[in-house]
Amino acid sequence: MQKEIRQDKIIGSRRFSNYFWAIFLCSGGVSFLLAGISSYFKTNLLPFANPAELAFIPQGLVMIFYGTLSVSLSIYIFITLFWDIGSGYNEYNKIENLVKIVRKGFPGKNREILLTYPLANIRAIGIKISEGLNPKRSIYLCLNDERKIPLTPVQQPNTISDLEEEAADLAKFLDLKLENL
Repeated sequence: MQKEIRQDKIIGSRRFSNYFWAIFLCSGGVSFLLAGISSYFKTNLLPFANPAELAFIPQGLVMIFYGTLSVSLSIYIFITLFWDIGSGYNEYNKIENLVKIVRKGFPGKNREILLTYPLANIRAIGIKISEGLNPKRSIYLCLNDERKIPLTPVQQPNTISDLEEEAADLAKFLDLKLENL
């Protein structure tokens, strides 16, 4: 039975880079907020600088604006980390002849996203590689009606050899052909 079902886990927003940016933006934003508030009240709220000497208009006001923006963005990232947006799994089931793609979304009506495709509707496994400033290396499920469903999560691009090996293993498991998109 283990040879008939394959399940690939997908890591969502709980990646090191998101933790880093949430903490970095929060600490930087709080520092900017404190600097702007220090310039308004003419008291030093930061132990490592003296922002009380800044003129409130325009420097202090701009610092408050950027601090608020940074803290707001860090709160958003912390919330996506807490909810684990984008996590889930891809299940390839030869017994039921189904491919299930399950992901977590934002809370509400569509918190759990479930896409189910019969194996008979799948034409091939596709690989798309685009190099450049923003390289993309993805594996797709190519359906008979020309839709292409991405199977790989958003992450740092894998090496081309790893991507090809993963796609070839999946195509071999599902008895499908492998094509370049």
